[in-house]
Amino acid sequence: MMSIIRDPALAPAGWVKIRWAEANMPVLARVAAELGHERPLAGVRVAACLHLEAKTARLALALQQGGAELALCASNPLSTQDDVTAALADAGITVYARRGESPQEYERFLHLCLEHRPHLIIDDGADLLTLLHREYASRVSEVLGACEETTTGVTRLRAMAREGRLGLPVIAVNDALTKHLFDNRYGTGQSVWDAVMRTTNLSVAGKCAVVAGYGWCGRGVASRARGLGARVIVCEVDPVRAGEALMEGYEVAPMADAARAGDFFITTTGCRDVVRGEHFQMMKDGAVLANAGHFDVEINLEDLARLGVDRRPARPGVEEFILGDGRKLRLLGEGRLVNLAAGDGHPVEIMDMSFALQALSACHLLAAGKASPLPSGVHSVPQAIDRRVASLFLASRGVAIDILTADQRAYLVGEDTGEEDTG
Repeated sequence: MMSIIRDPALAPAGWVKIRWAEANMPVLARVAAELGHERPLAGVRVAACLHLEAKTARLALALQQGGAELALCASNPLSTQDDVTAALADAGITVYARRGESPQEYERFLHLCLEHRPHLIIDDGADLLTLLHREYASRVSEVLGACEETTTGVTRLRAMAREGRLGLPVIAVNDALTKHLFDNRYGTGQSVWDAVMRTTNLSVAGKCAVVAGYGWCGRGVASRARGLGARVIVCEVDPVRAGEALMEGYEVAPMADAARAGDFFITTTGCRDVVRGEHFQMMKDGAVLANAGHFDVEINLEDLARLGVDRRPARPGVEEFILGDGRKLRLLGEGRLVNLAAGDGHPVEIMDMSFALQALSACHLLAAGKASPLPSGVHSVPQAIDRRVASLFLASRGVAIDILTADQRAYLVGEDTGEEDTG
């Protein structure tokens, strides 16, 4: 099938971006070289719903190098980079995506990806997998398995599994240590504030940043805000996470209290209506609203539009809502995932690890499907893959670590060391 993209003539600019990413993704480069040599994906159809920008392009090209036949669509209408999709189409990959696509186009492109009848699926948010089960149920058995990139997607898929509706094995790439400890924390932390500062051109130092949610993404956002000189207030519903934030030195408060103090509001919860009408009514003039969750439901946009007597573009990527008393609230990236809607996403080196995990997990699913297929459900990334990606990452930085001696290994697995247990 023919690709549906903005403009094929943009391909040269896309290749410039992809080459920059490639030069800074040594872990994925090593994996891609092995895939190119072994060709484990030859003849395998892969459908992927991802943020289509330069780093993702490297993953797609690595899978193609391994023999895969790919069909790509976007997991967010505002994260697509049209020059990158043009380059991917130029490389012979089928792409259905353009920046700013309508909700109807978004849905149509999901359908077109599934029309390729994939053997493997790589998802970011579980929209592709949800559609597969909802409208292509007869084809679920054709899919050997899937990989899911995000916390939001894994949550959705675990709910499907609990309800007995998940009909294939899914690798929860998000839950791998080399994913959430690096991507979610360091990647989100840096990329969110990069997008906020780039879009607003405002100082973070000396301001109050309210971070909703203290999972791994929230930890990263809060840490980077403090590093930039902000006073940080964390809002949480989980008492354990709230306690962690308190012990890390952050203020902890309900959103109803934090709303009066915040200059920046960053949502990282995966839940809906985290910031809503009663909070908007208490915010100070000029407060900035940004969402770092996968879906655009964390900031209640209907409440914001209802309270605003006027709205206008203030800067590229910034919309001001003028309330009845004259206060202005500033929404970034239409309330969508701010680090991609208003920025370039996670740093290249961070996504190097995440996409190496994706590629190796896809190959693991394929190998398992041929030998001993995994049962339907959500599965962890094999520890061997997680540790291999971490080792490749350290090697790419020229970092060596200690190796256990035979006696140390024996001690840790509980073998007799000849010493009396005095514990």
